[in-house]
Parts: sequence; C-alpha cells; structure tokens
Amino acid sequence: MSHDRTLAAAGLICVYALLIGFTDNYVHLVAAEAGLWQFHATRTAMALVLLMAAAALMRWRLRPLRLKAVVGRSVIHGIAMVIYFGALAFLPVALVAAGLFTAPIFVLLISRFAYGHQIGPVRVAAVAIGFVGVLLVLGPEALAGASLAAVLPVLAGLMYAMGNIATREWCAEETAPTLLAGFFAALGGIGLIGMAALWLWPLPVPEGAAGFLQRGAVWPSATFYFWVFVQAAGSLAGVGMMIRAYQITEASRASVLEYAILPASAAWSYLIWGQRLSVTQMAGMALIVSAGAMIALRARAQEA
Repeated sequence: MSHDRTLAAAGLICVYALLIGFTDNYVHLVAAEAGLWQFHATRTAMALVLLMAAAALMRWRLRPLRLKAVVGRSVIHGIAMVIYFGALAFLPVALVAAGLFTAPIFVLLISRFAYGHQIGPVRVAAVAIGFVGVLLVLGPEALAGASLAAVLPVLAGLMYAMGNIATREWCAEETAPTLLAGFFAALGGIGLIGMAALWLWPLPVPEGAAGFLQRGAVWPSATFYFWVFVQAAGSLAGVGMMIRAYQITEASRASVLEYAILPASAAWSYLIWGQRLSVTQMAGMALIVSAGAMIALRARAQEA
C-alpha cells in the first residue's frame, strides 16, 4: 500500500469540486436540445481528442499496466454516471443527488468488510456528519417521494463507491491519464450503444429537457457543442484531479472530502443564476466543511 497524502488529496478534490460545480450548472442547456446518450458520446469524443493531444505534448503514458483492472473500473464508474444522469430525467434533482452521495457510506462498508481496512471512529463520525449536511443542503424534498425508482440513485452511489475503491485497490500504479482515458471511453461506448438502441427502437420524446433520456441522435445547434466542449474540458481536468486524489489516499477519506462538490455547485448557482441559500442549507454547508476538516486534521496528525 502506498503512503497516504490526504492533505494533497483534499486540495485536488477542492479544485475538482470547483470545476465540476461550474460545468454541471450548464447541463440543462445541453439537455434542452439533445439526449443523454449523444451527450456522453460527443463529450467523450472531445475529451479523448484533448487527452491524446495533451498526452503527446506531455509524453504521458495512456496504455494501462493492468488492462482488466482499468476496464473494470471504467465500466463501473461509467455505469454509475449513466444511472445518475438518467435518473435526472424522471426524479427530482435533490433526490438523485442525495442517492449519489450515499457513496461514502458504501465506501466505508466495502473498505471495512471487503478489504479489511481499519476504519476509526473519526471517519465514521465524519461520514455521518457529512451526510446529514448533504440532506440539509438538499432540503426536505430529498427525503420525499421514495419509491422503487428512487433506488436508482442509491444504486448509482453504490457503483460510484465501488469505482472509487477500485481506483486505489486495483489501479494505484496506473497514471491518472490512463484512468481518464478508460473512464471517458466507457462513457462514450455506453453513449453509442444508447444512440444505436434508440435508432433501432425509437421512443416518444417530450420537448426540451424532459426528453433527455428518451432522445436519440439529433442535429444540435452550436450552443450544444459549445457547452459539451466546456463539459469535456472541465471534466477532463476535474476528474483527473479526483482520480489522482483517490490514488494517493484511502477511498474512505477521499469520499468524504468529495462532499465539497455540493457547496461548490451551490456557490456557482448563486453566482451564475442568482439562486440563494436558506439558513438550513448554510448549516448543511457548515457540516460538510466540518466533515472534511475532521478527516484532513486526523490524517495530518497520523502522518505526523
């Protein structure tokens, strides 16, 4: 097992949260005219071109050392993201986000019972505090409307947790560009499969963002390509930092720090769209920050 560098991982995850929080605020502009599957396929094409150009300039290695491990991790993470974005088509955003952010709970359980990692009381408390903060930020609607469909975001959280653990346990010796290429290739492949399926078996498509899941290939406007490019570039940089963070510290630590994406998204929502936070939501932000601080300070004391 490689040496933990939790403080460095915290810095990487904070930058990742700022980038992803910004780009995700514009997803609804993409969903208004194209589909989930075309979005993933197009974003992958752009991201891989950017990644290969950067790899050529920086002489990065993209070929995996352990092909099966990289493919397995990529497929797991790809499925998690497809379920997450797909659930947005018919569930409230708050409920989907709450489901996805059960991932740290699953990371804690899998790390303990599948890999035998010792999980101290500080990390257990941090996960609990962070998740309470998430629920406060999302509001009471995150707990409403529970149904069979509501299991999908939790399934996305489980898959996301498994992918994050695989980053450290299976792919610690791989480079971040290698894992980035695998991640986007998996998403792109799933996107192409979805486009082909909807071409063969088309479905009725509601207007606008409501048809995000059912919409097949279309001829979108320049606005679509612009925001998909922003998504590709932002995701490439942000996910690369997130991958590196999970490589240099235990997944159960990094997953708690990843809660930072919620206050980052909320801050961008206010700056871009003028959406304000309630007192309850601000209290939730404070709990999320406290959870991250507990992990970072505890790790610093252990490393010292």
